[in-house]
Amino acid sequence: MAAGDERYVARHPDAVRADIRSWPTGRLLSVAARVVEGRFHEFLAARGLTHAGLIALHHAAEGRLPQRELAALCRVTDQTMSRTVEHLRRSGYVVKETDARDRRRTLIEVTAAGLRVLAEARRQERDSDGLFGELEDYAVFREQLIRLISAI
Repeated sequence: MAAGDERYVARHPDAVRADIRSWPTGRLLSVAARVVEGRFHEFLAARGLTHAGLIALHHAAEGRLPQRELAALCRVTDQTMSRTVEHLRRSGYVVKETDARDRRRTLIEVTAAGLRVLAEARRQERDSDGLFGELEDYAVFREQLIRLISAI
């Protein structure tokens, strides 16, 4: 399996269950990532969001900040952040304004609608069987992922 794994898993659950225990761990991780990413993409798209937009909302939720600083926090280029912020602005999730003290800087602030959609995404991530399937303990799962990534 590769591209389209999430569709294959959804369409052929019995075939997947029949041999999934024989898969190498790397394949399990790879397929799980694509399945969850596909589910999360659908969830976000239904709300006018992208993965990049959600990350930007996460960082900007703490308070108004310069767009360049937001790009650095999200680890993307200024141009990429400009497109992401414009999409968020059109969706009503952020407002942009020129910094009164330095007219070269653009400040980004999350709107009430942006905070609501961010809270909904966090709730769905944590509590929904639809995104991650049936996790016994979300907090433990999250910590295991953090340890796995941090060990690299």
